[in-house]
Amino acid sequence: MSWLVLVLSGVLEAVWATALGRSEGFSRPGPTVVFFVALTASMAGLAYAMRTLPVGTSYAVWVGIGAVLTVVYAMATGTEAVSAIKILLLAGIVGCVIGLKIVH
Repeated sequence: MSWLVLVLSGVLEAVWATALGRSEGFSRPGPTVVFFVALTASMAGLAYAMRTLPVGTSYAVWVGIGAVLTVVYAMATGTEAVSAIKILLLAGIVGCVIGLKIVH
């Protein structure tokens, strides 16, 4: 259960990171509300997962999922350029996250 909560928290990290960028310094109410709700839920999930999973592993997986999904979303929406090297590096992060789960 902790792993599932951790993965969902990583997804929410991507949501709040994207919303933060779209909030334009908290001047836009919609993205600002999404940011705070997703941030709260993401942190709560991370805290829950850390009750049974190691702190370092939990944090690395949470950040990895959030970072990859944030970049993939930005590339899919055209706000960030797509390149083969970026895709390769993102695949490396995914591989490392999967590796942390396997060795746990």
